[in-house]
Amino acid sequence: MERGTNNVPVRSGRGLAGLMLGVAITPLMALSVVAQEATGEAPTLAEKVAAGELPPVSERVGSAPEVVQPLDSVGTYGGALRTGLRGSSDHNGILRVVGPQGLVRWDPQYTEVVPNLARSFEVSDEGRTFTFHLREGMKWSDGTPFTADDVMFNVADVILNNEFAPTPARYTAGGEPLKAEKIDDYTVKFSFTQPYGDFLAELAAPLGQNPVLYSKKYCSQFMPKYNDDIDALIEAENAADWQNLFLQKCGDLEIPARWGNPDRPTMDPWIVTEPYTGGATRVVMERNPYFWQIDTEGNQLPYIDELVMPIGADTESLILAIIGGRIDYGLRHIDAAANRPVLAENREAGDYRFFAAESPGGSNMIFDLNLTSKNPELRKVFNEKDFRVALSLGLDRQAIIDTVMLGEGEPWQQGPFEDHPNFHEQLSTQYLEHDPAKANELLDGLGLERGSDGVRRLPNGEPLTFKVDVIPTFDPTWVDALQLFEQQWAEIGVDMEINAMERTFFYQRTSESNDHDAAIWNATSSWVPGQLPHQIVPVSHDSRYGIPWKEWYESGGERGEEPPANVKKRLELYDQARGLADPEQRRAKILEIASIAAEEFEVFGLSKALPTYGIVKNGLRNVPEAMPRSWAYATPSPTLLQTWYWAD
Repeated sequence: MERGTNNVPVRSGRGLAGLMLGVAITPLMALSVVAQEATGEAPTLAEKVAAGELPPVSERVGSAPEVVQPLDSVGTYGGALRTGLRGSSDHNGILRVVGPQGLVRWDPQYTEVVPNLARSFEVSDEGRTFTFHLREGMKWSDGTPFTADDVMFNVADVILNNEFAPTPARYTAGGEPLKAEKIDDYTVKFSFTQPYGDFLAELAAPLGQNPVLYSKKYCSQFMPKYNDDIDALIEAENAADWQNLFLQKCGDLEIPARWGNPDRPTMDPWIVTEPYTGGATRVVMERNPYFWQIDTEGNQLPYIDELVMPIGADTESLILAIIGGRIDYGLRHIDAAANRPVLAENREAGDYRFFAAESPGGSNMIFDLNLTSKNPELRKVFNEKDFRVALSLGLDRQAIIDTVMLGEGEPWQQGPFEDHPNFHEQLSTQYLEHDPAKANELLDGLGLERGSDGVRRLPNGEPLTFKVDVIPTFDPTWVDALQLFEQQWAEIGVDMEINAMERTFFYQRTSESNDHDAAIWNATSSWVPGQLPHQIVPVSHDSRYGIPWKEWYESGGERGEEPPANVKKRLELYDQARGLADPEQRRAKILEIASIAAEEFEVFGLSKALPTYGIVKNGLRNVPEAMPRSWAYATPSPTLLQTWYWAD
């Protein structure tokens, strides 16, 4: 199987069913684009070329730039794109706009994986071997060549270097890590001992950029293997060790430091000039003069000069900025149903329009009891399925939807929607009815007797009370909904306390230290290749019902906690599913996992994930009217913001 070089951003709107069934959907308006030379560039760059400060554009983009046909029209250069960040840990807001510039990426419709930094690729040996042909002549943002040596550095010295960090599971198959081979300066081959049907999708996801994230010339200086004076550098930079130094200077996929060092070379369309550091009030990124894409008329991308990202304290500040006309694109954090009326009312004043953003399934609010709780009394009760069922039956979901979500929604547990090939009826629709009598019967059956205060007692006689960790700024409806959870569960004798916190602390408590009793997150998933089904099998830091089980899986049993047999069975099935190249066989494995998860009923949801929306300024062109909304898709980056431009 081989994919070619010319990939076209086109109008979104096609369904995801073709991808789920393994059928490649031909994009609307897709055109065949012949290779051509770069001839046009931004005026500011042309001035630097004339002054001898930059090489000609044809040399900067290399001999095989990707030729991209813009959605509606060839653009013009200039202007800034303003999009807001929220708080001190919104680094993924930057990633979604700049895009994960990996070897491959998703097409705009989220239907197939297409070449990116690789101009083409082949899959052979029944899905065990992946050969990537890089675009000749590409350069990092500092002008140094990007070659197979950079890929080999990223694999050998970072991904497979256990002194730096454990090898991420996405680079293993059958428990064995990938092997990388340099074929020539522009060709690399990755091999696995087992078939790995999900590998291309993993590389296309936001966390699949590892093989091309770091410039060898720049980042190798922060490793003892390449720098005999590393200790002096560690001391000079006030770092704890070389690993900490490396992260400070070169960042990682999902930490703020990725955007904190303007000197770090990248392959991104824009490069940091005002970094994302403590105390920053905004992040600014300017066009990368060495970016490797051109349009159909030979103009180097991006069209827009710079990204400006003011950092707001909360969602309300972002909404006010949009209404005041100070934000040009917004989706992340603002798209709650409660915000739509005020944003719709102020469209004319803010000079913006809406676009649609649709999830393929799941729930906007998932409730994870910590089945590996450090509190032995809570752990014992949480691991009783009847307790979890009782909590679900104790919720009047429709009342919560009507009150908190303005009536928009439908009671739902989790999983893809009914029209999706991976729909699993039992997992998605069981225990949705409001039945407090049955809930009380189940709790009585567990011996959880009520005290004089009406609160049930744990086996040790203490009140049955627990905290639910939540980030109030992530989704404003979560805390409002939890207040109703609290009231409704009090009626069945369960005392729940809302534990609101900032995002960084939330991750530390839940995903790292496992100190939580319960936690709220979303589960907007379709279980497609490359998208972790983390609420039916513990394979992600978002699997907060069993973080130690996730650590056990990722470390091959060296860390964490050995999970029960039913969880180990799902992990085994998940590994098998990842290896299958046949989409129907993969789908069958995923649904088998879902069936086990349905029987266990470890987590529960509130309502179907609603179609949401974003806003974009009226003068901004080449922006699709609709786009998929998914973390694995990294909305909106596959629509290629480097082709967006200002009409005026």
